[in-house]
Amino acid sequence: MLASEFQQRLRAARNCDAWIAVVADFFTAHELVFGHGTDNAADEAYWLLRYLQGWQEVSWRAPPGEDVVPRALEIATRRVSERKPLAYLLKEAWFAGLRFKVDERVLVPRSPLAEVIERGFAPWCSLAAGDRVLDVGTGSGCLALAIAYHCPDVLVDATDVSAPALQVAADNVALHGMQERVRLFEADLLPPGTERYRVIVSNPPYVPTGEMAALPPEYRNEPEVALASGVTGFDAAERLLRGAAARLTPDGVLFVEVGAGAAAFAAAHPRLPLIWLEFERGGDGVFVTTAAELREFLRAG
Repeated sequence: MLASEFQQRLRAARNCDAWIAVVADFFTAHELVFGHGTDNAADEAYWLLRYLQGWQEVSWRAPPGEDVVPRALEIATRRVSERKPLAYLLKEAWFAGLRFKVDERVLVPRSPLAEVIERGFAPWCSLAAGDRVLDVGTGSGCLALAIAYHCPDVLVDATDVSAPALQVAADNVALHGMQERVRLFEADLLPPGTERYRVIVSNPPYVPTGEMAALPPEYRNEPEVALASGVTGFDAAERLLRGAAARLTPDGVLFVEVGAGAAAFAAAHPRLPLIWLEFERGGDGVFVTTAAELREFLRAG
């Protein structure tokens, strides 16, 4: 679909549903890859429209305002020509019901860990007032801030090895007014000190370095430091597995996302009890294990 046809069809759309269908057709015609907050063209078109409407309630039976069309044309044509995730073009993304500022310094928020956080980590633990939670590899700060929002009585620390990423995280901490409850540390995985945590959660890099060049352009627009993790893809997860035991409370739990490498990771650790989580809204590759199980695994190793 050419841009001229795209514009004509947008202007002819009789209601919001028809408008979304036109945008979705445009995205599909250019064979875009999704996975940065949506997994299909229609949902991404819906996201674009709601953004352009300022997330205000509008009549769905009427077409979007005429002023929406030129802005939609600009963003949608950039999406197909640059192959950047839509979140980077909009400079925002939504995660666990919260809006985050994002740009190319951080991954686009999308982890299935949102469901775990929204449930307050139940049934794996019951957080109490004053408990501490650590988010390792925070990027935009989405996990840390979602934890602080959905678990209002806990204190959250968050680390990242990337100083530019922490600048984005700091902006999001300020955006949500969480400066008193969320602390940021520049660190390679675990923060300095000996603080112990009731929960450690992480979405570390887990793409094998050799597979980076084969990723779709949308993913290659994200920071490599947040994606690539050695030959197997598990360098960061392995180091976290061995370091977390000393930083968890005796009854603490560890949640780690390793994505599509879940089966390979489990096979590499047959003696470690790993529970793989299932999600109602899709996603996989997240395991949970306890501090006691980690310590036993390390002693036996």
